[in-house]
Amino acid sequence: QVQLVESGGGLVQPGESLRVSCAASGIIFRLYTMGWYRQAPGKERELVAGITSDGSTNYPDSVKGRFTISRDNAKNTVYLQMNSLKAEDTAVYYCKAQFNGINYWGKGTLVTVST
Repeated sequence: QVQLVESGGGLVQPGESLRVSCAASGIIFRLYTMGWYRQAPGKERELVAGITSDGSTNYPDSVKGRFTISRDNAKNTVYLQMNSLKAEDTAVYYCKAQFNGINYWGKGTLVTVST
């Protein structure tokens, strides 16, 4: 049974940092491309960071320079370090695992950036 479990979300103030994690089980983690997506109320889900099995990363311009994705294959975990958070980063953050056209999603963790 495949499980992706996100953790680490919470309430932070603008300018602060937060790291969210996604622990995977039931897959050969090192083979999978991992991604972090987010969905704000009333908006479509969007990619915020991706990392391939060989460690190549990609980010949209909206988070480039502020967010960093990393993975620990020994722990079957992918991380998203978020710095200089803005109110517009408020969303539910989801983890996705992708391999050979098969996608698995976690249930998400809420990140709220507010004073």
